[in-house]
Amino acid sequence: MIDHTVLAPQAGVSEIEKLCKEADENHFASVCINPSYVELASELLKDSSVKVCTVIGFPLGATPSAVKAFETRTCIQNGADEVDMVINIGAARDGRFSEVGKDIADVVDAARDEGKKLNKTIVVKVILETCFLSDKAIESCCLCAKKAGADFVKTSTGFASPKDKDGNPLPNGATAHHVALMRKTVGPDMGVKASGGVRTSKAALEMVEAGANRIGTSSGIAILKDFQ
Repeated sequence: MIDHTVLAPQAGVSEIEKLCKEADENHFASVCINPSYVELASELLKDSSVKVCTVIGFPLGATPSAVKAFETRTCIQNGADEVDMVINIGAARDGRFSEVGKDIADVVDAARDEGKKLNKTIVVKVILETCFLSDKAIESCCLCAKKAGADFVKTSTGFASPKDKDGNPLPNGATAHHVALMRKTVGPDMGVKASGGVRTSKAALEMVEAGANRIGTSSGIAILKDFQ
């Protein structure tokens, strides 16, 4: 259930090699890495069941849909099996859900088209960045993702910096409340990924019990040791 993740901008080749080795040894679902390392990870995991996941429009989601679609195609050509795209968060906050839906659909369509050329099924996950959205907006974004044919909705990038009116930092990661809301909205057949701040077995179990069937974390090894 774990997407073993390294998305730090300073991560180098040695970090990606370590990530892939750990993911293979522990039978994780995927490694989640920045687009520039997709080709490397694909080569390192070519004999493994571990999938290569990358991020699109990350972490802001503010790039044009055509750019996200191009990035998706390029990553799939380089070996990506799964893509986690960030929605247009500003459009969602404005209530411009037709734009949100089109943005998602453009990425889904690019993933399906490119996957078909390679005779492989690409999994598309849609990052909502829930810390910036109301429950109503989260529901609407989930429905946009479902209508567009995405495979998962995902809570967070882990890179957001929400603040209260006085400038004090607010939580920026997954919460059980948001996971449960997303699961209720998309139903039983679509995936829900909890990501951002899931660092312990207790937190991981809480997310699974709320409805998540994938966990995005850079603490996958620590979570497994905690279980043992």
